[in-house]
Amino acid sequence: MDANTEWEPYRRELVVYCYRMLGSIHEAEDLTQETFLRAWKARDRYDERRASVRTWLYRIATNACLTALEGRARRPLPSGLGTASDDPDAPLVPDFEVPWLQPLPGRYLRPDDGDPQARATGRAGVRLAFVAATQLLPPRQRAVLVLRDVLQFSAAEVAGQLDTTTAAVNSSLQRARAALATASPREEDLREPSAGDVVERYVRAFEAADVATLVTLLTDDAVLEMPPVPLWYRGRVDYGRFMQRVFTLRPGMWRALPTTANGQPALAAYCPDGAGHRLHTLQIFTVTDAGIAHNVVFQDPAVFAAFELAPSL
Repeated sequence: MDANTEWEPYRRELVVYCYRMLGSIHEAEDLTQETFLRAWKARDRYDERRASVRTWLYRIATNACLTALEGRARRPLPSGLGTASDDPDAPLVPDFEVPWLQPLPGRYLRPDDGDPQARATGRAGVRLAFVAATQLLPPRQRAVLVLRDVLQFSAAEVAGQLDTTTAAVNSSLQRARAALATASPREEDLREPSAGDVVERYVRAFEAADVATLVTLLTDDAVLEMPPVPLWYRGRVDYGRFMQRVFTLRPGMWRALPTTANGQPALAAYCPDGAGHRLHTLQIFTVTDAGIAHNVVFQDPAVFAAFELAPSL
């Protein structure tokens, strides 16, 4: 078995799987490389009669992730740590001691091409709200949920990957589903990145620092949060008050470059800086038929590097 030819086609989907488990793109890339290293060492023990190469690699990746998660704190977003603020002038002090949930660059997601496996390793199960919610699950429950509901492995396959029984897998899956029943928006309520008319209008209002127009594009209870700052706001009024503060602090025309993250529409925001513009934030939107329901605003150099964003325009 030649790892370069046999395993490399699975790299991207394994990175996405490890990301779903760990909530960190950097750790997901490292764990995928660890998976290949473990597979190379165990290559002589692989039996194609017992499992496909893909199933075997996922077993190794699952064990690597579970080992990495031992004793780890979950990766939250600010809204998972405390109540919303109503003070638009609250100090913006980043807390890099918290292992914040990271976003997933769009380059890791396959376009829908009719292949159920490709769709499973695409947008399903990578939305920020879903990944944040799964962080609340014990790691083995998280693995069962992702392997069964997202990646569509059979209960028997998952039992083999986790060295447990089919009954235990089914029981874990029921508990995980119950825990996440109300944790994230229903899929049918969400808008795809291609249906980005609301986001396009948001971008125009954002670039013009037009808060009055910007807030009309939000749902009534829209959430704005800003890791690594442990601060978040809920509702059009407080969202708008905070954005007015941002534009007052950095007056002038902003620039916003569209992108995608976690299968969701996103933008890279550049603030006025002398004669040009400097990278300010990466913003990821949850869009429903009622408007923009959630904006997670990252201002983290590690996230900027993962998305390969230009530092200035």
